[in-house]
Amino acid sequence: MLKTLRIALREYRAAVRTKRFIIGLVVAPVLMSGGFLGIKLFEDSVDTRDLRIAVIDHPGLAAQAVEDAAKARSAGQVFNEDGEKIMPAYVIERIEPVPEDIAGLRVELSDRVRAGDLHGFVEIGSRVLRPSASSPDSRITYHAENAAIDDVRRWVEGAINNHLRSLRLSEAGVSDSAQAGILSWVHAEGMGLVSIDPETGEISDAERSSEARAIGIPFAIVMLMFIMMMMGAIPLISAVTEEKALRIAEVMLGSVKPFQFMMGKVIGGVGVSATASLVYISAGLIAMNHFGMMSEVPPALIAWFLIYMLVGTVMMGAFCAALGATCSEVNEAQSLTMPALAPVMIPMFLMVPLSLNPTSTFATTLSLIPFFTPMVMMIRIASPATIPAWQPWAGLLGVILLATLAIWVGGRVFRIAILMQGKRPKMADTVRWAIKG
Repeated sequence: MLKTLRIALREYRAAVRTKRFIIGLVVAPVLMSGGFLGIKLFEDSVDTRDLRIAVIDHPGLAAQAVEDAAKARSAGQVFNEDGEKIMPAYVIERIEPVPEDIAGLRVELSDRVRAGDLHGFVEIGSRVLRPSASSPDSRITYHAENAAIDDVRRWVEGAINNHLRSLRLSEAGVSDSAQAGILSWVHAEGMGLVSIDPETGEISDAERSSEARAIGIPFAIVMLMFIMMMMGAIPLISAVTEEKALRIAEVMLGSVKPFQFMMGKVIGGVGVSATASLVYISAGLIAMNHFGMMSEVPPALIAWFLIYMLVGTVMMGAFCAALGATCSEVNEAQSLTMPALAPVMIPMFLMVPLSLNPTSTFATTLSLIPFFTPMVMMIRIASPATIPAWQPWAGLLGVILLATLAIWVGGRVFRIAILMQGKRPKMADTVRWAIKG
């Protein structure tokens, strides 16, 4: 045991004393959250140049309403309280429809969009007031170079439909004064659940749901778990292969057993992950406290993260060390890195559906598969939804059992493969070593 700890300490010091480790601590979270940082950094860098929008109004009902909406927007939203322009104004240009050559008109306007003279153009069908699903004239189409995600499309759609609703109500005999109340829109506020104090019996009001709690915390947790696996477990593939190729492993095995050698490297990787976790968690808690958001991070969440991170790193580290021992060259180890990443990459790809419905059968089942448990279970625990208390413990038991199996199997493979040179062993050989030793 003492020899194993010495190897672990050697591996830990070799990792944390390097500039690469320090740089990684800074660069890794920046790369993982680069999109959010970019949005924050450039949120004030908005192109405020006016956008010219052409409107082809076949029924002659809505063009004026679009112009009025653009003027109202310019008066209330385009400038801030200091008179500074903070968003582009919409300039509406009416285009007379040409029924006999509507295709040619569309081409002409499309060319103007490509030339930069127009931002886009809207075509209002002749039957939009009384639409029919089977009639192409019941459509409102918006044409632009990036129409699918263009904010102008949503704005035009709202302006036209609000006016059409008003016209339909007028035809139904509803006065203009009554239409304001009929067309008013009441948004549904996201609130938590009402609870009762078991000691006093007092009913507490529901609190407003926090987007940071619902989205930000699970995202941060899964990113941190991913970084920890990348820092503590995955590098063992290349590290073991390199020491094997340089014959360092042969020297080490002259004084320690192969299992001690492997576990020393795994424990060293766990130490690296634990150190980085403490740095990130401390920095995160300081930031949360500064912004008054400490209530969003319950202590149990941090405890579960540390437990799953440590056990998960041991599990992944044992497999990665065994995989590294089967390789004789670094390029062989690199080819195994992607398959080794599957247990952490698959939950990353599924993070959005798992966060939206953490109590679903799919999320529950995936979180109880030991390979995926550390990341998936943390997504579920970090979400506002309440999951059954037994599931995190059951998931932890599964990970512990798989980690134990990984250490046992990895040790058997490592003992034989670490001294093999030349041809890389086949998968059948690796399986035979794992079973028979």
